[in-house]
Amino acid sequence: MKIPAASSGNDRNARIERLRASRAKDSEEKTRRALDAVDALLRTGQRITVAQVARDASVSTWFVYNQPQVHQAVQDGITAQRTRGHQNPPTPEAPQVSPAGLRTDLALAREEIKDLKKERDRLRNRVRLSLGAELEGVSQRELIERVQQIEQRNTALEQALSEARHQIAALKGQLREAEDDLTAARAGLRRAMRAVPTP
Repeated sequence: MKIPAASSGNDRNARIERLRASRAKDSEEKTRRALDAVDALLRTGQRITVAQVARDASVSTWFVYNQPQVHQAVQDGITAQRTRGHQNPPTPEAPQVSPAGLRTDLALAREEIKDLKKERDRLRNRVRLSLGAELEGVSQRELIERVQQIEQRNTALEQALSEARHQIAALKGQLREAEDDLTAARAGLRRAMRAVPTP
């Protein structure tokens, strides 16, 4: 009667190993995409930010902050861009963006902020529950280390949230400029039409 139990334990261990391997493979793929995104931003001269790398690589900002290799690559890229300053080749003139496109970007940025807030709240709740359950058997040193980890994660999320808010402010300014340009163009068109002599 003990053989099935052993077999069941082996099956469980095999499932755990497959799950670990799958997670490791997924993490490697995300890391590769994020590093490629940093390289692409450096080549094109676009500004490197955590949020931009996360968007280009289709990963979360949390992943960028908490994957040491990716986070270091982002920091190195930012430092390289600051060091080079205006030595980068001039970027081509940005194409005209319609007000509708800017509104879409603004809506996407707001959604990203909502997701960041939800992720921050989920992490806080998980930490609160975990600390409550394990508090009795944890030494003071371990508690200090955990608090430091929580503070680092919170700082990372706050930074990502701040970047998203700056992006929204910039998009709002671009939207206002585009709407002003559109209004001026319409007024100029009306004046031109009035100036055409009627046959």
